[in-house]
Amino acid sequence: MSATQSTYVEEEGVYRFHMEHPVPAYLVALVAGDLQPADIGPRSRVWAEPCLLPTATSKLSGAVEQWLSAAERLYGPYLWGRYDIVFLPPSFPIVAMENPCLTFIISSILESDEFLVIDVIHEVAHSWFGNAVTNATWEEMWLSEGLATYAQRRITTETHGAAFTCLETAFRLDALHRQMKLLGEDSPVSKLQVKLEPGVNPSHLMNLFTYEKGYCFVYYLSQLCGDPQRFDDFLRAYVEKYKFTSVVAQDLLDSFLAFFPELKEQSVDCRAGLEFERWLNATGPPLAEPDLSQGSSLTRPVEALFQLWTAEPLEQAAASASAIDISKWRTFQTALFLDRLLDGSPLPQDVVMSLSKCYSSLLDSMNAEIRIRWLQIVVRNDYYPDLHRVRRFLESQMSRMYTIPLYEDLCTGALKSFALEVFYQTQGRLHPNLRRTIQQILSQGLGPGAEPGGAAADSEPGLLLGDEAPSSAISLRDVNVSA
Repeated sequence: MSATQSTYVEEEGVYRFHMEHPVPAYLVALVAGDLQPADIGPRSRVWAEPCLLPTATSKLSGAVEQWLSAAERLYGPYLWGRYDIVFLPPSFPIVAMENPCLTFIISSILESDEFLVIDVIHEVAHSWFGNAVTNATWEEMWLSEGLATYAQRRITTETHGAAFTCLETAFRLDALHRQMKLLGEDSPVSKLQVKLEPGVNPSHLMNLFTYEKGYCFVYYLSQLCGDPQRFDDFLRAYVEKYKFTSVVAQDLLDSFLAFFPELKEQSVDCRAGLEFERWLNATGPPLAEPDLSQGSSLTRPVEALFQLWTAEPLEQAAASASAIDISKWRTFQTALFLDRLLDGSPLPQDVVMSLSKCYSSLLDSMNAEIRIRWLQIVVRNDYYPDLHRVRRFLESQMSRMYTIPLYEDLCTGALKSFALEVFYQTQGRLHPNLRRTIQQILSQGLGPGAEPGGAAADSEPGLLLGDEAPSSAISLRDVNVSA
């Protein structure tokens, strides 16, 4: 449970827990199952089903303590005693959740080493930003997610280097701009202070603006003070002042200006075009973005390969590309390359054919974050020779972050009958929330009252997170965030 385990009475079969600190109600969570523990550090263990425990242990042993120690150096003592991680089935609806003492995370993320690192570090950062100091309302989720994302990147810079952090940031900001194109720059959910007015679904607040636009604002504040370490000192003082309470944005900004009185004298909160109020309440993209030039050694090869496939004659592109061994790339590099190809889809069929010949078998052996992107390219380009790979993927992956993008793409093209066939075969293994969402996606265009899979009325629209259909205000495509 998201608390400290205190006693277990074997003859009664009863566990009793306590939590000595006040926490928001949404951070109280319980998991039950065939879960076995294994220590991975002096204050951390993983809990997982026996078949997953060796992999989870080997990938995280020693690493979590390194990340916790880095976070403590930046933001002060870890307040929660233990930092345990429980791996849940792939059908768990979200990627990860920052419950105190016990981070929840889906087991399918174990395939993707770099995504595992980022997701766990993000949840570690929540121990300070989100758990210790919490946003008072859902309208200001960026206070949790934007600050946690900033802290996550400070931790990864300390432990994995600036180039890696800049690569991951570039990858996420690319996704932010992709979501902006889907929603439009005047979308109300692109504000940091979203008003929960009629017509705004609270579940739509789990979007990349909350994370990445929030991050950009926090990064901007750090740049105002001129030194990341001075900003770390401010955040440490902010956590110490507000720990175990809930705050609003004005609390953060007032504390910032009080901590840096010279900035208050300069009226940095009112700089034309960069006013704090505009950051909070204007729709559209971030008003400023970070300098990511320190990641150029990792992003430059991605840009070069993408240019080969889009600017060079095809025969020359294929020949030049074959000399570039992307199997040696980091996951974020390969994902960024495939995202660029996705943005350009549909591509000419001879280009897709050549891409498949060059990469399909190689990508098929990589982790799910890579495969989902290649398979989206296959679907968006109606490339039938690789369709069997799409089927195999959907038969093995039950997480919404992998299934929803493919079903949405399948249903916007000529492959809806294929999507229906795969859904009939796999629906019994899907989480009920996910099954309803896919039913809604498949129902588009099937006619009034039609429900794929014969499930007529098992959903309650608007009740559960993830009930959005493609025609709603937010498309789920290209949206993959942790809590």
